[in-house]
Amino acid sequence: MAKFTRDLGSYKMNSKSPLKIAIFMGPTATGKSSLAIEAAKKFSAEIINFDSLLFYKELNIGVAKPTLADLNSVPHHLVNVTTIDRPWDAAIFRERALTALKSMNSTSRVILVGGSGFYLRALTDGMYPSSTVPTPIRQKSDELYQSSGIAPFWELLTQVDPLSYQKLSPNDHYRIRRAVEHWWCHQTAFSESQSLWETEKNSQKLQNLLPANLSFLYLDLPKDEHWPIILERTRTMVHAGLLEEVSELLKTFSGEERPLQSIGYKESQAYLRGEIPGAQSSHSVTSEEKLIERIYLATRQLAKSQRTWFQKMPKETFHPLQDKHKIFSYLENFFASE
Repeated sequence: MAKFTRDLGSYKMNSKSPLKIAIFMGPTATGKSSLAIEAAKKFSAEIINFDSLLFYKELNIGVAKPTLADLNSVPHHLVNVTTIDRPWDAAIFRERALTALKSMNSTSRVILVGGSGFYLRALTDGMYPSSTVPTPIRQKSDELYQSSGIAPFWELLTQVDPLSYQKLSPNDHYRIRRAVEHWWCHQTAFSESQSLWETEKNSQKLQNLLPANLSFLYLDLPKDEHWPIILERTRTMVHAGLLEEVSELLKTFSGEERPLQSIGYKESQAYLRGEIPGAQSSHSVTSEEKLIERIYLATRQLAKSQRTWFQKMPKETFHPLQDKHKIFSYLENFFASE
């Protein structure tokens, strides 16, 4: 087995043979997980998950988690590894994914699979080393935002960080506030810090942390095929006991935890509170259909956002249902290549 050393916070492999890492990415409900498991069996590969909701032990039905039999059929990493009250962010994911890669030898074949593009980019390209905003600054930001909205933040950017002002949308309240909080903390423009990071980030790229060949496979369906699949999957989740799963979780958790505000869990909580018409009287077919519709529409919106994100990435595009033979042929060539 190849040995790894830790150097300046990065993992490096002593072997010159690169890991072969195939990345299955794409919108939700396009069959990535099942295809990855089938490919892992065929090519004796290990799977690393980058779907951010599969990290949580307690979430099952609402995240379409693979069955225990599927998880045990090939080596899986980063599934069922934390709890709802200990949520992961992209930085934690990156560290744990690198640790998983560290454990593999140079001849290992790896399939990364998921739909959380931000987490994938954190692993492959590194992360901007932002520091935690001090509590007084966070309180100042919250109080100003609650009293006056985004306008004073937007106005301040024109004075202290015109480049961020030009780049950001006035509707992107999160990033506008982040840029202003950075100014308050450091008295330097956030855009300047980002520019410095851009010149240095190549040293954090996955290929530079350990010898690795990466191949990006984008799996997607035409919308007229994808939407019915999303609807059927949503209906299956609800009929399989999603509401019962959420009810049990609410006996332990408040429901405000970040994982429980994700699609399916948020709408189910609203249903259980009687906020979806008809739900308060009985769990009738009508009220459940309204719940299914809400989850379905939210999932469609998520898929749209994921498509926009992955458009920016270099990739080979495949239809996951029609192109299975092409995908396996592509993987065979990739894993066999020097």
